Amino acid sequence: MIKNVIFDFGNVLIDWNPAYLFLPHFNGDQEKCRFFTDHVCNREWFTRMDRGESMDKCVAELQATYPEYADAVAMFRDRWFDMCSGEIPGMLELILDLKKRGVGVYGLTNWPAETFAEARRRFKTIASIDNIVVSSHVKLAKPEPAIYQLLISKFNLRPDECVFIDDRKDNVDAAIAQGMNGIVYPGTAEQLTAILNPLIF
Repeated sequence: MIKNVIFDFGNVLIDWNPAYLFLPHFNGDQEKCRFFTDHVCNREWFTRMDRGESMDKCVAELQATYPEYADAVAMFRDRWFDMCSGEIPGMLELILDLKKRGVGVYGLTNWPAETFAEARRRFKTIASIDNIVVSSHVKLAKPEPAIYQLLISKFNLRPDECVFIDDRKDNVDAAIAQGMNGIVYPGTAEQLTAILNPLIF
């Protein structure tokens, strides 16, 4: 029986996409924006910040490598929340309903340290979850096995009683490898609720 639900944040609770910031910067040029997010401000680079490296350090190093993109690289740090379009509709209501029914609610997120406190102030979905492991705070990042193990030990959870929800299949597969149940976020709160309810209630 599932007693605990563990949420990823980006693209499960919060709609986050670098294109929201960079596509207008490149005047709507999809090809230029895609090159920038694939090859300059790419996942490998921003995962360093998710693991706890400072934004200032990572930005300075990337600006030195790509001086022609120096202004755009700085935007990743200075306008980080412009990559967030808002909260995913219905997710706050789902979290509150789970808590009301006595289900344990937890967070496991890859998130840079410099923006997390502000995210808790801005987003009710994040503020509604008390027990969270933030990658940058523990110097680990999904899908590394150690971050799931830390969550389990920190909150004294039984993996088989947990279900982990993430928009990335590799992160879900890593949770399953640690003994948890896993759901790849299906796209809406309504679809997720339909999957969750038979597992929990």
